[in-house]
Amino acid sequence: MERYRGGDGDSGIIAYESGNDYIRVQFSTGTIYRYTYKSAGSYNIERMKVLAQSGGGLNTYINTNIRKMYERRER
Repeated sequence: MERYRGGDGDSGIIAYESGNDYIRVQFSTGTIYRYTYKSAGSYNIERMKVLAQSGGGLNTYINTNIRKMYERRER
């Protein structure tokens, strides 16, 4: 996983990993959620990838648009 640069350091997200049709997000609690095209839609996944790479806005985007559209909780 790649470290998330999260702006001021209190984003709640510490790392992410992306693939062709998914993104995995690790939160500061240690919990990892896997979001996929199937669970959240391709537009949302691609937007999350852009936000993750830019290091800002990913947690806000998840909280306002995605919430529980994850495929699975990994831990």
